[in-house]
Amino acid sequence: MKEGEEKERERERLPPIANLPPPALDRGAKQHFPSFSTFISNVSQKRDTGSQNFSPQFIHPGGRHVRELPPICPDVRQKQRISIDTLPIEAKAPFPSDPVIPLRTKTIKEFQEDVERATASGDWRTVQDFYLTTFDSFLELNAAFKKEANAAFSTIEDSGVNTKFVSTVYDALIHTPPDIQKSVLKGIINMKLAFSYGHDVTAASAVSLQNPQYSSMNTYVIYAHLLRQITALAEADHHFLVHWFKKLSPRRFKALVERLLNFISTRLLPARPEELPPMAKCSWWIPSATKVLALLNAANSISTPPIIPFTDFYNLTLDHIDIMEDYQTWQTHGNSNRFSFCQYPFILSTVTKKAIIQRDSEQQMISMARQSLVDKVSRRQRVDMSLLFLNIKVRRQQLLSDSLDELSRKRADLKKKLKVTFVGEAGLDMGGLTKEWFLLLVRQIFHTDFGMFTYLKDSNCHWFSSWKCDNFSEFRLVGALMGLAVYNSITLDIHFPPCCYKKLLSPPVLPCDQNMPVGVTTLTLDDLQQVMPVRTKGLLSENAHFYFSQVFQEELGIIKSYNLRPGGDKIPVTNQNRKEYVQLYIDFLLNKSIYKQFAAFYCGFHSVCASNALLLLRPEEVEILVCGSPELDMNALQKVTQYEGYSKVDPTIRCFWDVVLAFPLELQKKLLHFATGSDRVPVGGMTDLNFKIAKIDVSNDWLPVSHTCFNQICLPPYKSKKEMKQKLTIAISNAEGFGLE
Repeated sequence: MKEGEEKERERERLPPIANLPPPALDRGAKQHFPSFSTFISNVSQKRDTGSQNFSPQFIHPGGRHVRELPPICPDVRQKQRISIDTLPIEAKAPFPSDPVIPLRTKTIKEFQEDVERATASGDWRTVQDFYLTTFDSFLELNAAFKKEANAAFSTIEDSGVNTKFVSTVYDALIHTPPDIQKSVLKGIINMKLAFSYGHDVTAASAVSLQNPQYSSMNTYVIYAHLLRQITALAEADHHFLVHWFKKLSPRRFKALVERLLNFISTRLLPARPEELPPMAKCSWWIPSATKVLALLNAANSISTPPIIPFTDFYNLTLDHIDIMEDYQTWQTHGNSNRFSFCQYPFILSTVTKKAIIQRDSEQQMISMARQSLVDKVSRRQRVDMSLLFLNIKVRRQQLLSDSLDELSRKRADLKKKLKVTFVGEAGLDMGGLTKEWFLLLVRQIFHTDFGMFTYLKDSNCHWFSSWKCDNFSEFRLVGALMGLAVYNSITLDIHFPPCCYKKLLSPPVLPCDQNMPVGVTTLTLDDLQQVMPVRTKGLLSENAHFYFSQVFQEELGIIKSYNLRPGGDKIPVTNQNRKEYVQLYIDFLLNKSIYKQFAAFYCGFHSVCASNALLLLRPEEVEILVCGSPELDMNALQKVTQYEGYSKVDPTIRCFWDVVLAFPLELQKKLLHFATGSDRVPVGGMTDLNFKIAKIDVSNDWLPVSHTCFNQICLPPYKSKKEMKQKLTIAISNAEGFGLE
């Protein structure tokens, strides 16, 4: 018999999942719960404000809000429910009692012993009986894994499931004979046929989701229906699931996330499309998987610390599709029933988000340029193609003032492609002049003598100076520079703390006593710790004695004291008001004392990056877009390096890479800073650096030279690794400033 016919017969042996009826929906309960996207949005808002707990706004004991999903079988019709109160007395019957969960007493140790005996003897009947019974129904599943057979599921702190036993059973399953694994899948199909709602079913769904068999594409049809049923649960049940997911070990949690991401990738771009149902018949697969992934992301967001890095939720397959169509769908329909990946931005990588921001900016720029062309043609004026660019002309001696004047005069052009000209210097800007302009400006603005920013050694970051002045336009320039860097793929050597980016993404608010809007968000002690760790330590000291006036700021060399409350110098801090004092202290240092400086900075950034695409970003992702990624991969850099005067097999080049790859991380960062002006990697990775090593015919006594504007190192023809290491280490360790030449 041919292999294809055998597979077809095997499918016929399984119950036809495609014809399963949809779960019964309680239409009368919709008003009690928000939509799925609202639920997930609420979780994200709680994450941003630092709250560890959340709950739906409305929980009705008799209501179950279920999202309307396309019926699996179009011929199925839901019956009208009749309230028992409307029936005559003689027609009424007592409610059936909840089913009693059968008692199962097998322990982890007993199960493991059964598996060991079966492995040794080849007789798997005892183990097979356990799997057949356990996965026969939700009732049996709960019986096997619940800590107490008939205990209620009523707490977010404990699902009542013996998670260690679940892990042991699933770990053993993938090593059992194929007939046992098939019997488990058939049992799961039976559970789908008998699906109903309730906390017991919610817990059983969480258990079913951990089945490692769903990693195989052969089980995707069953997996998809499980995901759909989980998304159709009530919002209250999603609430329970989120908190139960928090209790999983990082390894189990990550396995769930990876399984869902692989499912989405395979359905989106299948290697063997013929092995999956046509997309037209299963268009709900990807939305269902993404929504379950959103529950896991919510669990990760409210965990302190997060269970896994937020980057583990990225689906890199989406980097290779045209995401703009999805973005336009989101722009048009928002968080409606029309699915788009942009509704769930945690799944989009920073590379994808950067592409969206740049494409969105380009579309706005093209629209503006088209209108300018139409205006000129209608007035019969000469068309100048320079109007397609943001043209900046500056004098080196007046770099800051000229840049400020140019950006102020050309605010309408800030979204256009940037081109820089240094007055009195020949040459076209092919990218090098633009980067040099950025590097020189940042170097000047962040110099401590300039006074705009204070460098905090304890946290290795810059923070806004609190001195007062009449003109904060320089801060607006810094914000605009950061926005321009994002749009023009320039990595800036800027070190702001994470709370700066959190404030930058917060919605604008205009206080009644101020004239500039600024992003306002609730900042916490953790935020202050990232900026001023020493102050935070003193603030938490139990032996310290404070008054509500004791906030000291150094402004232009003068120490000043500020009251946090009227008459604060007479109000001592006690255990009763310490929490209030700490929050006022944080708010003063990170918000009020630098309000005008940050407001100008905020307006400058958003004058360039005014786009709905910003709503897709996390604060950490804004930092990566502006400053690059701190993750270095010198092997990847070696693969994409270009050579001028050398080839990759020259002895000098071999010595170079032998030395660099053996460097500790700190020296590798110094090398990257020496060559590019930043110790971070662009969002697109090492490929986007366009790194080049050029040969210079000089004495080997010379040190290497760098051209940071072009990401280039000029290397004399050193003859040995010892000589290479010595000269290179001296050069990168003693480069002053940005090493510009």
